Amino acid sequence: MKIEHHRITANGLNQHYVDAGSGPAVILLHGFPETSYAWRHQIPVLGQSYRLIIPDLRGYGATEKPDTGYDKRTMANDIVALMSKLGIEKAAIIGHDRGVRVATRLVKDHPEVVARFGALDNIPTRVIFENVNANLAQGAWFFFFNSVPDLPEALIHGREEMWLRYTINSWAYRLDAFNDADIAEYVKAYSQPGGLRGPFADYRAWRQDLEQDQVDRDVKITCPTLALWGRDFVGAKVVDMAAVWKGMADDLSTCEIPFSGHFPQAEQPEATNAALLDFLNPWQG
Repeated sequence: MKIEHHRITANGLNQHYVDAGSGPAVILLHGFPETSYAWRHQIPVLGQSYRLIIPDLRGYGATEKPDTGYDKRTMANDIVALMSKLGIEKAAIIGHDRGVRVATRLVKDHPEVVARFGALDNIPTRVIFENVNANLAQGAWFFFFNSVPDLPEALIHGREEMWLRYTINSWAYRLDAFNDADIAEYVKAYSQPGGLRGPFADYRAWRQDLEQDQVDRDVKITCPTLALWGRDFVGAKVVDMAAVWKGMADDLSTCEIPFSGHFPQAEQPEATNAALLDFLNPWQG
């Protein structure tokens, strides 16, 4: 299978993306602390049936790292503009973690370009802030820490590997799902000049994200939607993930992946790929 790396300017942002496979378009949006590399186990399988477009989100990986534009509406517009530049009129959108927040705003703002929507391991921003209690705050401490101005970068700079290993190991169920080469790939991304700017700016945009979510809180997603999560994901221990996403989408399927924490696409790739293929199967372009 041909796997190509490209750059293109869309929505005024120089974006890096991976283009792999052929068939109906499927866009994969990574989360935190990840890059497009997060989908390495999906490319060989999903790419047999679909054209995969896998960008680094604004501020992440090899994509440009501006100082502003990290509210989810702007980040969603980055992806819509990328689709337009590539001549893709409609696609299935699959996100993980922060990528789900971008994808959720995309499907709400631009429903005409989304055929199917997959949300992997995510509690929507509005739901987090409407349900903050001691248990949720303890489990999601990083959400608040990452939002503090300047301090996270000051503490992490020069210690990117330590920080990444701690974060990934504390969120994963399978500690063998990330080998040294995987960690090194993320260390390279996050230790480059400006490599920490975008990811933390992404979290610091929570006030704008919350305002955007509140405006259309009662507007449900109408396209077929899959909510998938690791059974041992910390969020699944403090909220009812199926109920959360039932409140978000009219046409909902759910899938809980056993023996997985926050990274089902890396911790249990075979089960995750099977669930994604089953969900994507009706998408014929």
